[in-house]
Amino acid sequence: MSDAQNIYDTITNKIIADLEKGILAWRKPWHSDTLSSRVIRPLRHNDIPYTGINTIILWMAAMEQGYQSPYWMTFKQAINMKANVKKGEKGTNIVYADKMVRTEQDETGKDVQVTIPYLKAYTVFNANQIEGLPPAYYAQPESKPAPKHERIPSLDSFFANTKATVQDGVQATYFLLRDIIEMPPFDCFIDAPAYYATLAHEVTHWTSHPSRLNRNFNRKAWGDEGYAKEELVAELGACFLNADLGLSPLPDEQHAAYIQSWLKVLKNEKRFIFSAAAHASRAVEYLHALQTETQPTTTTKPTPTLTMTGA
Repeated sequence: MSDAQNIYDTITNKIIADLEKGILAWRKPWHSDTLSSRVIRPLRHNDIPYTGINTIILWMAAMEQGYQSPYWMTFKQAINMKANVKKGEKGTNIVYADKMVRTEQDETGKDVQVTIPYLKAYTVFNANQIEGLPPAYYAQPESKPAPKHERIPSLDSFFANTKATVQDGVQATYFLLRDIIEMPPFDCFIDAPAYYATLAHEVTHWTSHPSRLNRNFNRKAWGDEGYAKEELVAELGACFLNADLGLSPLPDEQHAAYIQSWLKVLKNEKRFIFSAAAHASRAVEYLHALQTETQPTTTTKPTPTLTMTGA
């Protein structure tokens, strides 16, 4: 079995085992006593965040091993920085996805170019496993307490810059056919971070629209397998985005109803957690790319109740 296949199986089986206990593996960093600072996405040695399944793999490794630095790098990268991995330290396997082009013959005997995706495994070490790095690599991310019951202008600007239509409603929902997000009024939430974390989830759904990332999963009806897949993407995407924005995800219990459907999906499609994480990263990258100096005004008119595509 290849290293990449080992990672597929190991990560998927670990996440399935956690889900069977009611644990959302990608939220573990927020619940870890060892990670006292705010959670951010894992960073490469050059400050570029890891994406997709590597975010989840490295979050889980940091939580389990008690690493507090967000930085990860290869043995060679550490050496190039005139640092060294501590004796006896074991690295964490992550993956690199790429494509190769090969010439094959079609049914008529004509040469055609075929693109073949592949996955390659490699090993990285956390900065806490390395000696001799500049002090910045060991510094913990600053935790800035958010106002409890006041709107946060920087977050209002972020979501306004997406130009998603947000309207007042009785529940947090994205309506695909109308292409609108409904949110309960700000004052209905227990605090400001809860409001923005909820909006992060819904705006991740919003990226699925055909005019944006066109993410469908062959959904036919509320609650079917395609619906469960989209919910998993929105769950992961919201966690990635919340880490970027300095927020905590919604309480786990709000997604307890989805656990059984996610288990079914992951058991039927062993590689879907990798695909879901990739879709989630694309959604977050799309939202970040929409940030401009223009700050449109969000709509606050009530809208009639429609069948929802995802909560």
